Amino acid sequence: MLLQIKDVFKWVNSGGNRVFILNDIELTINEGDFISIMGPSGSGKTTLLNVIGMLDDFNEGEYTFLDEPVHTLKEKHRANLYKEYIGFVFQSYHLIDELTVYENIETPLLYKKHSRSERKALVADMLDRFNIVGKKDLFPSQLSGGQQQLVGIARALVASPKLILADEPTGNLNSKQGTEIMEVFKTLNEEEGVTIIQVTHSEQNAAYGSRIINLLDGRIISN
Repeated sequence: MLLQIKDVFKWVNSGGNRVFILNDIELTINEGDFISIMGPSGSGKTTLLNVIGMLDDFNEGEYTFLDEPVHTLKEKHRANLYKEYIGFVFQSYHLIDELTVYENIETPLLYKKHSRSERKALVADMLDRFNIVGKKDLFPSQLSGGQQQLVGIARALVASPKLILADEPTGNLNSKQGTEIMEVFKTLNEEEGVTIIQVTHSEQNAAYGSRIINLLDGRIISN
């Protein structure tokens, strides 16, 4: 088991009432799973992804990740877990505009104790793998959407995470680019055993997963 969420609630207070963003979430994810989270806008998909990725807190419940009780950990310990094991891929790429492609991909490695030559080798491997060697000195603004997303995935993967969290990873791409990105995820999952959890509106993208979790009003209605 990679992670388990039990009885998780997240709410905001509005006019003296609790408005639930996540409502009694129970979820177990095993290593090697490929999960698609679906549901209408406002159903809590991104919040659930952010809770799993330790970017968002919750009000009640338990979250265990690799046998660590996330809900009781101090901020620093949580941040270390996240940096060590989780890679994030965002719809809007989240690349750093002032950094080159090479420097963007290298960023997660700066948090780890890699030597400069190790970092160089790991980044070179990613550039090669995604056929973006020729783009390494360009800035994000000089790339197409599909190329920016490839850089985003390379950055998420460079530190060999156990878990990739992808929030609408093809949302800003054309269908050909979107298919390419999904094929990359499929290969990572099947050949390298990387666990993937994606939030998607697309039935086509969801079908790449081995399991679909449907959310409605913060509740899991099927999984």
